[in-house]
Amino acid sequence: MSYEPGTSECRLLIDSKAQIETALANLTRLENTDHIRLQLLAVYNQLEGLHDLQRAQR
Repeated sequence: MSYEPGTSECRLLIDSKAQIETALANLTRLENTDHIRLQLLAVYNQLEGLHDLQRAQR
């Protein structure tokens, strides 16, 4: 990842989002996981919102 986090909170958010991205990619290979992927995507978007707030506060 080429993005350098500004704070430890940003690093945690970036890492969490990356882990969800990995889970989403893995779940794509499994059948009947649409509902789980939608839930993970919702969590990802919430984390992105928190990350946006962190960036705006800097």
